[in-house]
Amino acid sequence: MSAAGRALAAALLALASPAFADEIKPGSAFLSPEMQRQQEDQGRNPGYLWVEQGEELFSRRESVSPTCISCHADPGQSLRGAAARYPQVDRASGKLINLEGRIEQCRVERQKQPAFGYESQDLLGLTAYVASLSKSVPLSVSADGAAKPFYEAGKAFYERRQGQLNLACTQCHDDLVGQKLRGDTISHGVGTGYPAYRLEWNGVGSLHRRLRACSLGVRATQFDYGSDDYLALELYLAVRAKGLALEAPGLRR
Repeated sequence: MSAAGRALAAALLALASPAFADEIKPGSAFLSPEMQRQQEDQGRNPGYLWVEQGEELFSRRESVSPTCISCHADPGQSLRGAAARYPQVDRASGKLINLEGRIEQCRVERQKQPAFGYESQDLLGLTAYVASLSKSVPLSVSADGAAKPFYEAGKAFYERRQGQLNLACTQCHDDLVGQKLRGDTISHGVGTGYPAYRLEWNGVGSLHRRLRACSLGVRATQFDYGSDDYLALELYLAVRAKGLALEAPGLRR
């Protein structure tokens, strides 16, 4: 480990003094009051540009393929609350799937079109739009039944020390909540605001993009977007945030 890496690890451990009780709070609770207001203002939250793009794609017809709205008429009602139930286990395949995965599945299997691809602007737009339809709906992701082994895998990932800095998610997002790290306030690490517009990205990104950044930050392996590891962790984080309201598109530093 480099001297800089050892210094960062030491600084993180030195900060260890929980600032909050066991209550899990959404990421927006750690924003400044001004950023909280900006997140809730559709005219000032840049993430709504992606929502608008997704809404247009939802009704766009490509050749003879059905549009999204062909199956999901009146999406404001028919899809209200849908995003709050992901990730979930797909009944047909038995695999864990998140909202992005379900959209891609519909595109390939029902619309007979090529997948958009993770972090593509089209997939980010559609995901942001569908997620926005469930804004303020409490998360209700299940860890029971077929989801249990995935949940346990995600929990193990969250608690496992990783990378050259030998740090686990829990050391920041449980032990150091409310402390400052590189000018940002450490949150509980839940994904209620994703897809989110991050100022450092100057654009909207998925939760998996943020997880990859965390992996890089501790000098650990960055898994692929949509990987089993990140899907399991996403499920664990969603169950951890159960009852919190969805706030996508979120605004983050």
